[in-house]
Amino acid sequence: MRQLFLPMRIWDLPTRLFHWALVLLVLTSWASAEFNYMKVHVACGFGVMTLVIFRVIWGLVGSDTSRFAFFLKSPIAAIQHLLHMTRREPDTEVGHNAAGGWMVLGLLAILALQIATGLCANDDAMTEGPLALRVGKERSDWLTHIHYLNFTAIQIAVALHILAIIAYRVLKGHNLVTPMITGKKRLPGNIRAPAMMHPVFGLAIFAVSGVIVFLFGWWAY
Repeated sequence: MRQLFLPMRIWDLPTRLFHWALVLLVLTSWASAEFNYMKVHVACGFGVMTLVIFRVIWGLVGSDTSRFAFFLKSPIAAIQHLLHMTRREPDTEVGHNAAGGWMVLGLLAILALQIATGLCANDDAMTEGPLALRVGKERSDWLTHIHYLNFTAIQIAVALHILAIIAYRVLKGHNLVTPMITGKKRLPGNIRAPAMMHPVFGLAIFAVSGVIVFLFGWWAY
């Protein structure tokens, strides 16, 4: 008997907005650094900081598929999932798969490191992070070096993320992009739909994250 697949909402609006806002801010942050628009670069850094704080909180209190407890599986489960990458089969994952969950955590970790080092960095010219003077010039220079190196790690992670999306499409026939735009994908009818938090709650969490970053900036400067 053929299995019935039905549209199901798996990604809430706050998670989708976070994802695409982060893409935009990381690209703008890179471009502003390349073309020496450092005020824009600093603003992007605070924007990314707000998004990361939001995502961590949302990972604790948000919709099912956004919660760390929902999508973080054991490393063994992630390896087993990757070993089946060439197996063409229907997509029955509700949210992140076992490997994707760890990629999300890794991306958040290196973004957090980029934020922390950026706050202490300097360009030996007109721009410095709000904590640069507090940590001292020598340590600021060292953290600036880490900031540059870590951005290479971010570029590698982004490239791997894009390659993974292409690999899932080509090898397994899974479309991972459209659900992150529409919030929905077709899943077996016998799968229970994940619980979704109201978007207004997500907006409130984002507002709290923005206030945290604003207060930090007010204190640091």
